[in-house]
Amino acid sequence: MPLSLHHIVIDAHDLPALARFWAEALGWRILSEREREVVIGPDETAPVGICFMPVADGKTVKNRLHLDLTSAPEDREAEIERLLTLGARRTDVGQSGSESWTVLSDPEGNEFCVVRPKKTLVG
Repeated sequence: MPLSLHHIVIDAHDLPALARFWAEALGWRILSEREREVVIGPDETAPVGICFMPVADGKTVKNRLHLDLTSAPEDREAEIERLLTLGARRTDVGQSGSESWTVLSDPEGNEFCVVRPKKTLVG
């Protein structure tokens, strides 16, 4: 059997708070909550979830991996505003302002993008 992606792991200082942010952002739910691990996903049988693990050190540089989120074209700006209301903030990583994506950071400073609406993984 070939390998498959199971979890995306995000290091966090406040696991429950960051898990709640991402669960709200994605419309997912908390599936498992332990002292040193919180897992979120759409449901227990989803092919991929996000796992939050504790980290002691602070974030010092731009992430080498980030999530890209998308929505329907008519919902994009409202979704960005909803994310900001949940605790995200606009982040400058050197973009010019003419990009087709908006860079945000979650409450612990992890960058992510809201990209132009897409229906496929390419293009």
